[in-house]
Amino acid sequence: MGRWRLHLSVGLGLLAVLLTCCYAEVNYCFASRAKTCSQCLQAGKGCAYCPDETFNGPRCDLYENILAHGCSAAAVITAASSMKIEKNQQINMKLQQSQVSPQQMSMTFLPGEEKMVDVEVFAPTKGPLDLYILMDFSNSMADDLDNLKRMGKELALLVEKLSDDYTIGFGKFVDKVIEPQTDMRPIKLAQPWPNSDPPFSFKNVIKLTKDLNFFNSELQKERISGNLDAPEGGFDAILQAAVCTDQIGWRQHSTHLLVFSTESAFHYESDGANVLSGILPRNDEKCHLDENDSYTEDINQDYPSIPTLIRLLGKHNIIPIFAVTNHSYTYYMKLEEYFPIAEVGLLQEDSSNILQVMETAFENIRSKMSIRAEERPKAFEAQFLSTSGRVAEYGAFDFKPGAIGKFKMRLKAQRMIDEEPVCQMDPDEKEGTMRVKPTTFNAAVNVKASVLCPTCDCEKTPITKAARCHGNGDLVCGKCQCYDGWLSTFCNCSASASALGANQCTAPGISEPCSGRGDCLECGTCVCYNPDQFEGPYCQYDKTQCNRYGGFLCNDRGSCIMGQCACTEGWEGNACECPKSNQTCLDAKGGVCNGRGKCVCGRCECPDSGIEMTSTCEPNFQAQLGVCEATRSCVQCQAWKTGQKKEKEECEKCPFKIVLVDELKEKEQVMDSCSFRDEDDDCTFHYTVENPKDPTVKDLEVQVLEKKDCPPASLLWLLPLLLFLLLLLGLLLLCCWKYCACCKSCCQSCLALLPCCRRGRMVGFKEDEYLLRQSLLTSDHLDTPMVRTGPPKGTDVVRWKVTDNVHRAPNHPQVLMKPNPKETIQYPVSLRLNRLFSENLSRPESRDSEQLRKDVADNLNEVYKQIPGAQKVQKTSFRMQRNAGKRQDFTIMDTVLSAPRSSYPDIVKLTEKNVQSGNFRDLKVVPGYYTVATDREAAGAIEFQEGVESVDVHVPLFVKDEDDDKKQLQVEAKDVPLGIAEIGKRFVNITIIKEHASSVFSFLQPAYSYSRQDGVANIPISREIIEDGRTQVSYRTRDLTAKDKKDYVTVEGDLAYGPGETQKLVPVRLLELGEGDGLLEDKQVKQFVMDLSNPRQGAKLGRYPRTTVTITDLPDPSVMMFKNGVQSFTTSDPTFTIPVVRTGNQDSPTTVKWRAKKGQPSGTLKFAPRDTKKDIVIDPKAYPGLNQPGEFQLELFDPSSNASVGERKTTLVKVTDNGPRSPEFAQLTQKGYINQKCTSPGGHLPSPENLQAKATGPKNIHLNWDPLPGNPMGYKVKYWIYGDQEKDAQVLDVKTPQANLTNLYPYCDYEMRVCGYNVMGDGYDTDIVSCQTLEDVPGEPGRLAFNVISPTVTQLSWAEPAETNGNITAYEVIYTPIDDDLKPVGAAKKVKIDNPKKRMLLIENLKDAQTYQYKVRAKNSVGWGPFRDASINLASQPTRPLSIPIIPDIPIVDNEAGDEYDGYLMYSDDVLKTPAGSKTPSVSGDGWKYVKLVGSNLDLRKVSWKKRVEVIPHRLSTDTEASSDEAPCPSRTQTPLPDYMMNGKWDQNFLFPGGSTTRNLSASSSPVSTLSSNYRGGGSSFTTETTTTYMSGPGGSRRQDIIGGGVHTSEVIMRERSENRGYTDENIRDSIVMGDMPSKFPDLDARLSPGVPDTPSRLVFSALGPTALKVSWQEPHCEKDILGYCVLYQLLNGAEMKRVNVTNPAENSVIIQDLLPNHSYLFKVKAQSQEGWGPEREGVITIESAVDPKSPLSPMPGSPFTLSTPSAPGPLVFTALSPDSLQLSWEKPRKPNGDILGYVVTCEQLHGGGDVRSFQVNGDSTETSLTVPNLTENVPYKFKVQARTTQGFGPEREGIITIESQDGSALSQYNTQSMTRREVFQMPTEVSTLTNVSHSMINDPYFSDGMMMTTQHTETSGMMTRQITKEVVQRSVMGGTTVTKKMFYES
Repeated sequence: MGRWRLHLSVGLGLLAVLLTCCYAEVNYCFASRAKTCSQCLQAGKGCAYCPDETFNGPRCDLYENILAHGCSAAAVITAASSMKIEKNQQINMKLQQSQVSPQQMSMTFLPGEEKMVDVEVFAPTKGPLDLYILMDFSNSMADDLDNLKRMGKELALLVEKLSDDYTIGFGKFVDKVIEPQTDMRPIKLAQPWPNSDPPFSFKNVIKLTKDLNFFNSELQKERISGNLDAPEGGFDAILQAAVCTDQIGWRQHSTHLLVFSTESAFHYESDGANVLSGILPRNDEKCHLDENDSYTEDINQDYPSIPTLIRLLGKHNIIPIFAVTNHSYTYYMKLEEYFPIAEVGLLQEDSSNILQVMETAFENIRSKMSIRAEERPKAFEAQFLSTSGRVAEYGAFDFKPGAIGKFKMRLKAQRMIDEEPVCQMDPDEKEGTMRVKPTTFNAAVNVKASVLCPTCDCEKTPITKAARCHGNGDLVCGKCQCYDGWLSTFCNCSASASALGANQCTAPGISEPCSGRGDCLECGTCVCYNPDQFEGPYCQYDKTQCNRYGGFLCNDRGSCIMGQCACTEGWEGNACECPKSNQTCLDAKGGVCNGRGKCVCGRCECPDSGIEMTSTCEPNFQAQLGVCEATRSCVQCQAWKTGQKKEKEECEKCPFKIVLVDELKEKEQVMDSCSFRDEDDDCTFHYTVENPKDPTVKDLEVQVLEKKDCPPASLLWLLPLLLFLLLLLGLLLLCCWKYCACCKSCCQSCLALLPCCRRGRMVGFKEDEYLLRQSLLTSDHLDTPMVRTGPPKGTDVVRWKVTDNVHRAPNHPQVLMKPNPKETIQYPVSLRLNRLFSENLSRPESRDSEQLRKDVADNLNEVYKQIPGAQKVQKTSFRMQRNAGKRQDFTIMDTVLSAPRSSYPDIVKLTEKNVQSGNFRDLKVVPGYYTVATDREAAGAIEFQEGVESVDVHVPLFVKDEDDDKKQLQVEAKDVPLGIAEIGKRFVNITIIKEHASSVFSFLQPAYSYSRQDGVANIPISREIIEDGRTQVSYRTRDLTAKDKKDYVTVEGDLAYGPGETQKLVPVRLLELGEGDGLLEDKQVKQFVMDLSNPRQGAKLGRYPRTTVTITDLPDPSVMMFKNGVQSFTTSDPTFTIPVVRTGNQDSPTTVKWRAKKGQPSGTLKFAPRDTKKDIVIDPKAYPGLNQPGEFQLELFDPSSNASVGERKTTLVKVTDNGPRSPEFAQLTQKGYINQKCTSPGGHLPSPENLQAKATGPKNIHLNWDPLPGNPMGYKVKYWIYGDQEKDAQVLDVKTPQANLTNLYPYCDYEMRVCGYNVMGDGYDTDIVSCQTLEDVPGEPGRLAFNVISPTVTQLSWAEPAETNGNITAYEVIYTPIDDDLKPVGAAKKVKIDNPKKRMLLIENLKDAQTYQYKVRAKNSVGWGPFRDASINLASQPTRPLSIPIIPDIPIVDNEAGDEYDGYLMYSDDVLKTPAGSKTPSVSGDGWKYVKLVGSNLDLRKVSWKKRVEVIPHRLSTDTEASSDEAPCPSRTQTPLPDYMMNGKWDQNFLFPGGSTTRNLSASSSPVSTLSSNYRGGGSSFTTETTTTYMSGPGGSRRQDIIGGGVHTSEVIMRERSENRGYTDENIRDSIVMGDMPSKFPDLDARLSPGVPDTPSRLVFSALGPTALKVSWQEPHCEKDILGYCVLYQLLNGAEMKRVNVTNPAENSVIIQDLLPNHSYLFKVKAQSQEGWGPEREGVITIESAVDPKSPLSPMPGSPFTLSTPSAPGPLVFTALSPDSLQLSWEKPRKPNGDILGYVVTCEQLHGGGDVRSFQVNGDSTETSLTVPNLTENVPYKFKVQARTTQGFGPEREGIITIESQDGSALSQYNTQSMTRREVFQMPTEVSTLTNVSHSMINDPYFSDGMMMTTQHTETSGMMTRQITKEVVQRSVMGGTTVTKKMFYES
């Protein structure tokens, strides 16, 4: 009976748990599991304890829950906090100083409690001000000091303007007086520069004073000083100025401003300079000024750190203003972000504007008011709110000077910090005095706050040996505390006497004790094995077996308790799938289901009706083409018994009733107004539809006009008569006009025959006026005909001019604005060349066009250089001019000349002079024709040759965006300088009407790509609606390289757009390749174009009236997906930016739509060609609810053709409250926010227009652009290699609008942009333009390798040139017999190999024992490159044990036969190739992608080290590696490749630095072979049997691990980089990048606590020398600010762990010195935030280098070095043998860092629980397996395999596996049996086994020619990592062919 009572009490307790969980999402009181009353009260606010002895519920719970469970209110024990205002003086607005109210408060808080306080502040209009100027006195600031001395009067006016109560002081600084900062030679210590003072660190020159005259007089005495290095010691000066309060003279109630003026960067703590000078002690933060006010500890203490300065300036209420020049502006902009309040101003080079900078900064500081809580204890959080209750962003408080401002302060005591209860923390962390104040104030609210940790009085008076406890325990606060040996709730069960019989633990209906899930202890108590999974008195309930909804346990809206879902507040149902709220059923009026349906489980169940219904049972008119169309039939049948529903039974189904009225309401007053024609009587009826005004009425209100509109009696007989009369009138008018024209011509001809009336020849314009519509213009010129009458003999030249905007009156504002005569403008110039036009000249890229363009530029530049300020001509093009008389077949040259505006008359005269002579220097031109134009006028001449009566004048129209809606140009025929003709019609007016088009038609993109496999190309034509309506446009296709009826079927026609239509598709049928085309290797790219034309109904053509369509044969699809599965934002973020990435095919444009699953924001992302990333930007303010804390989900859908959505098609967006920030790092979240050009003063230049780039050679690019208005001082051209970051760009300063980039890399893509600059600084940049340099001859091929078959047969192979400089097309091999002096002793043989893939040659019948020299060179389209040579004597090399048969498809050369002969049968194309035309070099054909980094000119990563590395300290900047898909280019350093010959013998270690040798193993060449080997070694033997199957298949750029039918895809990145920093000679760096990819199994990722940083996402090792290494990483994601990093490293085989702390979060790299060569090191990097340390990123690295034999730990001087990584055991393969056992297999490490002695295998549960099991496996076989028993289903396990080597333990290979149950409760994602595998790589043995492994040739990306890359994933604290290692592949030569060994596993 007692046992059942015990179980009953346990059941009641668990039932209470169930009830508790049902109504509260988080009950921290109950969850605390408090054992005592005091622990309960300390759990948090609202917790209460019930001390009643008879109480059976949970004793610790929320107060209302305790009462609900039956505890009497009088007995409940609770605790309360307090708040007291100790000092609250009202603000005195007459007192001109900053004030706050209240001034002093004390508060106590229960854990988790928050309190709100109202605060008032007052800022005076002109309060007290202390201004201290701290100036750099290095020599470069001499002119700045002189200017400041001259500004005494202006400075006085400024401080009087800023404040009525001011003081001003002055200090100066240089740097530490010690090497290397200062020149310590005596002569330089006395006077570093002429007329200068000795060097010093800091000196307080003028104490803060009110006497401006004294200030100016003292300032005049100062002289400049000097030092050596550019960074200055200003931080020492700032710290002393802050802490030396009395010496400086800071006043208590004033605003403290410190103006820091310099033009240099700054030294800071541990930046390296002090290490060189031997100064290591940290700054003690104390004042060290002597009697002369000079700093005395500069050579004894380090500079202060940035956090130290921030803290001390804040403590002393000093606001810094950094007044710096452009040289250091960016450094201080980054520095400003760290300060709570600071300003940066841009000084002129001579500081002439320092006063303006100070004034502007002061105003900015007053406007950016924010509140801070200083000295806040760790246990408290503080938030500041506006009076409306909204949390205010930084700088949001706008307190007006002279008025009282108000805000609210919210203080909260945290319950837990780092999972530790706040009451258990140190006292100083949970109590203290905070100072709450605006950032500019000295006055503050002092809040003494402490966390209240109450205790219960009843614990002090326990009842010993209480009867309720059966005398076996004490009764404390109503609960028994049993003595030792007694158990149960009432201490009535003896532990020693109780039986352990299993029947006590067996529940009814269950055969096993504790349900087989736990241990049976004393008194029948079950202790479950896994309490996190099993529960109940008998462990009978499984927490994972409750009902699921949508795959989620309890719909993720509740907890599984006692086998049932306990739903959170607001949810119900068996799986918590139903919301209790009816919010999802509310209709547009706020009613439930529109009153027609029922809200069941959050969804409306609507009755069936004839009208389509929405989800809330409202009529869905959109689904029926609108309201009118949906209601038409019901209105007809009810009003007139006509229409579709005129049958009575159909009409009665209508959901509304009509009302007949005499007059309808206005259209604006109703939902819709409808009109339809009744087919029965041809009359029109009208009605209106509106929602009822009474919300209780659900039917629509439909009012029908009782009277129809019927047509009157027919008068159609009048129409034909009217048409006839109109036609007759038109014919009469036409006849009259023709008669008049004829008579006029005849009269004129007759009069001309009379001698008295003859007027000679007349010239003039044919028309009086032209009226043009701008939307229909197809050119910016108008060919205006000029005619000549009279005798056509002789030549007449007519000069003309055109003037723009003649319609404007003289007093028009635009006319009154006279342009700047010195402004540089563009002059379009046209000449007629004395050369016939050819088709080649119309193609700019043709050779003829290039040559003529060069001749034109050379000659015109020579002529126009006489014009002052003229620049070189540009944009030269060639055309023909129709209607040009006998010269119309000659070439017209158009070009652009840039020159000052005032030069226009001189340019016209100079042009006319040279045209009349027929020569522009050596360029022949046709006299009588030229045009010179500006932006508002033009002049020119045309020529009438003999017999010519009409010639066109090519008139520029000056069309500009700022033109008036109707503008007029006037063309005037000025005179006839050559000829006898007189001018008749002198003027012609051209009027241009700027129409506002109703629609704009355009293709979405200028080019599309479609796969031939698609069968159809759907080309979208977009319409931009300006004024809605109907419109049309025509389209037509035209052949380019694609041919009609061969590649595609041409289409043409018209597209009609109705109202609201914005896009239509034109389908073009694509045809299959013909049989002949399919056999061609080099198929031509097939393209055709589609043109738009003839827009109608007021439309015009837009940006892309033509598009080019490329037909691709087998394109790779584009795959688009979210970059991250979860995005986190705060409510204060102005926008939410969610990145979407694209992989796969990036050459074609793609689109994908996105939407929020809630249905609010949505849109379309458009990827242009080569775009790999786009951002979705959401403005949360535009969507109510998104800027509130919560979650919503975005999804990608509906991708365009040839694209798909990847695995991350959805992302979860989490929005959290913007919590408090550390005052020292509150600005870190704004990194990158400031844009320099936007913060500088006004007057910046706009971006140049029309930037064009053209490659002029392999190493040259020519740029030109339109000159800028406003007299720029020059232009800055930034250019960088495509894929590099723009911040690493090189900058070229030019004075003209053109530039020539030189010394570039051949056949490399560059990006460029240009900005102008003036006295105000840099202007705005242009958009980025790209250009690829031309090809150049290739470099020499890579390493030569010899496979010695016999003394007379060798197989020669080589690597592709490191610098292909184009596409390799062929190779040439020359081999020559030579003697010992390397002189030829026989004829050379030459072999050409036309297939660039075949970099291998078999040479037979060589002379025995003869040394040969072998030379190989490569060829591309430019020509042959240099030779790579090597010499070898085959007889001196070891022969192979197996004769090699003919190698198929390798060129075989018989040395005796002389000529090459063909033996091409088969060849493995699996070799590396770097196609130069690609931005991402990859394997040709079916290979894998090999991403080669910019700067990777290293030959197999060997580098010669010659000089010591100089560590260059960086200035708040980080090294950033390019991403894996960036474009590679040839290296920036031409490094001599090492010679691999040593003492006349071939060095076989060259294949991989470090000495790994490639061995050729013999085997049979059959496709399937079985190898059986017996191995015997020291004291033991074992047998390994291997069955090997070779397969071949199509390749790809990804590896696929196929497990039981499922496919897991992973990608590999291999990176090298060369940087031009830190190297004196060769500028080479060797880098290995260890990065991570998104996990395929996110469900296994452990979740970090909010605010804890993720793992640093990349680890980069860069070799700086044989013993030095730079370790870099990428900033991890973190919801809070990163405070710093920690780098740990130790020797891999065990040694002391060394630690490097990085306190500056902006730094993400450290340099490690004094490493040992050829030793493997383990590195770990982790990040820290306020919430603690994040998980570690690990990596293992070795610097391999030749060592000095005399000292093995020292590298040999000048020896090469390289990086390598030891490898872990091969990938782990899991094979499930039963539900509780599996087989684990792995491969031998390919580079184990020592000889393998055996392996250690460990196994543990992933989420804790159970013991760690360990297995020892001895031996070093190639493949090893182990059977692991006693596992549990559905529990993830982590396995680690580690090789034990002679050097210690190698890296671990980790894997995570779950054997999922097959009963359907947890369905597998794979067929039959599931094994979820995750490879893990972490830093910290063979038995007789049988291993079956299939080897495949499915083009695995991890294997290549001589190299291997293996993925190694790392999991640390739940984060996925991937490490990339580079290793040697052992290749087996099977019958002479190369076969790469790979793994293909099946389970």
